[in-house]
Amino acid sequence: MEAPGLRFERPAVQATLGAAYDKALDNLLRINTVPFDPARYNRTGRMRGKTFVRAGGGYDQPWTRDAAINSWNAASLLEPEAARDTLWAVTVPDPAGPVVQRDDQWWDKVVWIVGAWNHARVTGDRAFLKDAYGVAGRLLREMRASRFEPKRGLFRGPSFFNDGIAGYPAPPAETNDGGSSFVLDHSGTDRLMPLSTNALYVGAYRAAADMARELGQPDREWTQAAGSLKAAIDRTLWMPTRGTYGYLVDGAGRLDSSQEGGGLAFAVLFDVADARRARAILQGAHVEPFGITDVYPPFARFSDERPGRHNNVVWPMIQGMWARAAAKAGDVAGFRRETAGLARLALGSGGRFGEIYHARTGVEDGGWQNGRHWDSAPNQTWSATAYLSMVHEGLFGMRFEMQGLRFAPTVPQGWGGATLTGLRYRNATLDLRLSGAGTRVASLRLDGRPASRIPGDLTGLHRVEIAVR
Repeated sequence: MEAPGLRFERPAVQATLGAAYDKALDNLLRINTVPFDPARYNRTGRMRGKTFVRAGGGYDQPWTRDAAINSWNAASLLEPEAARDTLWAVTVPDPAGPVVQRDDQWWDKVVWIVGAWNHARVTGDRAFLKDAYGVAGRLLREMRASRFEPKRGLFRGPSFFNDGIAGYPAPPAETNDGGSSFVLDHSGTDRLMPLSTNALYVGAYRAAADMARELGQPDREWTQAAGSLKAAIDRTLWMPTRGTYGYLVDGAGRLDSSQEGGGLAFAVLFDVADARRARAILQGAHVEPFGITDVYPPFARFSDERPGRHNNVVWPMIQGMWARAAAKAGDVAGFRRETAGLARLALGSGGRFGEIYHARTGVEDGGWQNGRHWDSAPNQTWSATAYLSMVHEGLFGMRFEMQGLRFAPTVPQGWGGATLTGLRYRNATLDLRLSGAGTRVASLRLDGRPASRIPGDLTGLHRVEIAVR
């Protein structure tokens, strides 16, 4: 599929934000969208194309988390067939229908539901939606039966993102950073109840409810579960004196007050935090010179010279979620800082969108874990798609619905005067022009006429003009 083109009127903005966009497109569309082996991946018989999206230059396959995040971030819009097949690549057959693959990272599996619902909304593919809803229901019921703790009303398991032990305090980690790198090899980690994992379940429940309504099915089971889980998160993890959520509760009920960047972003994106709390979270968060970090502050066994791999380092995927959360909450300064920051990081490493960066120097740095220094993989797909999401859903404010496309842009001063041309949206091609600065749509015009949204059944080439104030 031919790539869209982003151009800013101001040369300095084009040289940074525009150049990073081109590099991110190259990462997704040409480096990491690759042929797959049907015998290995098409286990459910639902993959119909020839390519899928791998996790990155250092990882030749997709996993559940990568497949869902990359589809959600950008692939479902820019490479819809490959995104669909990537989502199906991480499912396996079951007598009741396809299920998300069973592996040793069970705690983050429900992110597939979020990615699948997004894919349906972007593409309008109702056949995919019907199949995906079946997967969602089976997965949510399975996880509630096996991983839910009724006493606190929360799901157990490690942090959504932190599969490495460097992302946790000691205990459960060893004080000398020893032992295995894999989180579940450490006692008690299967009983943790983190913010990110539980906020993700809220998002998955709400996605399942939306799927059900779209298909004319009852949504009460999922809607009630989302509300109950949100209340449990607020009751257990909200810290009123700090105006933010804590990182996790351990099996004994002890609250760790560390800042989990991904968890806080999810709390905003999935409406766990109301508008007032979302503003407090964003305004009170600690951000390092090169961006929001995974977990802050540094644990005692790490330092600036030896940062923890899942501790106080910058993962661009987390930056992308944080920037989108800032845009949703109307935090223009926070959105600007994180988006410009990721462009600077990517261009500073030759445009290759590394996996991990040092939070205070901006150099690629895989961090320390279980006593050794790790690499930062090159051309990490979710680092690039994180940036693409900042442009599409942050700057241009694309809001995908089954019926069409709406806009809620976040345009910092000096970034207006941008065009995004040749963007494929379902069976149409859109040329978008963005002008002004701010977060409110002053006018939206489709082919010169006032409009409230872009209909999902358009075909052919169309001009969209968005003025903000």
